[in-house]
Amino acid sequence: MAKVNDKFELSCPFPFTDYPSITIGHGGGGKLTSQLIEKIFRVFFANRYLDAGHDGAVLEIEGLKLAFTTDSFVVNPLFFPGGDIGSLSVIGTCNDLAMCGARPLYLSCGMILEEGLGTETLSRITCSMKKAAGEVAVQIVTGDTKVVDRGKGDSVFINTSGIGLIEHGRMVGPAAIKPGDAIILSGDVGRHGVAVLAQREGLQFETSLVSDVAHLTPAVLSLFAAGLEVHCLRDLTRGGLATSLVELAEAAGADLVVEESRIAVSEPVQGACEMLGLDPFYVANEGRFVVLLPQSQAEKALSLLKAKEVSAEAAIIGAVSSSASGRGRAVLKTPYGVERLLDRLSGEQLPRIC
Repeated sequence: MAKVNDKFELSCPFPFTDYPSITIGHGGGGKLTSQLIEKIFRVFFANRYLDAGHDGAVLEIEGLKLAFTTDSFVVNPLFFPGGDIGSLSVIGTCNDLAMCGARPLYLSCGMILEEGLGTETLSRITCSMKKAAGEVAVQIVTGDTKVVDRGKGDSVFINTSGIGLIEHGRMVGPAAIKPGDAIILSGDVGRHGVAVLAQREGLQFETSLVSDVAHLTPAVLSLFAAGLEVHCLRDLTRGGLATSLVELAEAAGADLVVEESRIAVSEPVQGACEMLGLDPFYVANEGRFVVLLPQSQAEKALSLLKAKEVSAEAAIIGAVSSSASGRGRAVLKTPYGVERLLDRLSGEQLPRIC
């Protein structure tokens, strides 16, 4: 008979008195998402790979360095200007592998289908996935399908997991960020979230809004091929640029200081955000990332990024400095010389945009 441990106590680390049930805000990438991760998932699943706080886990197996990641997609509507849930599921997972400095190799695909979904719609989605996978020579090698009752699944949800090969010796992640690093942004921000919202709500603007969803792998791998000392990469998905900077600053224990005037926001996105009361720096992207590396290599990196279509508008937007408190902050310098501390949003700004 197994011996009972009398000292065992079941603890409940999450303040359920504040949130007795999950809200839509818990999926928004802001403060509630952070609390969910820190007070439940990291408590029960804690290990050195998860604790790295990166876009994927970096694993070493028999001399090989592999990146492993997973993502789920519930975007509404299924089809939007510039993409659809199928292309988004492949590209989003490949981009997470790229943020680990890896070349994507293999994906899995899990489909949760709602009874009544049109087979023509499903065919369009899977065809889009095939095309997106072919763009970076990644293969979808395994999967699973479940069907739920009508009204229980909202057409289709997709989960994709990915494995990528790290072909360089660098450790890429928040822990590698150093004071003096330059911060480079690959392009304008806010297009994906605004494009999806406009399609969902039937909003009409003078200029069409198209998502920026695109593979980041070619741009990222060009940096490693040139031998640059890339310290950290982060794609700007849920929570946008601002939330990503906050996460990196806190994880690195350093201040990330960026200049607002150097951050590009297209006129259509800026106009839509002003009309809808949104901050474009917090709006999700699916084809934008930041790279942090030594200042001495910033111009070389900028030249390489500008040579790729996905990052043709890349710009140096700021730098990393030491934190007096050691806690790390994200600071936005306005054109008027005022410094604004960035923080996570409390709830969900734009639900179901990825």
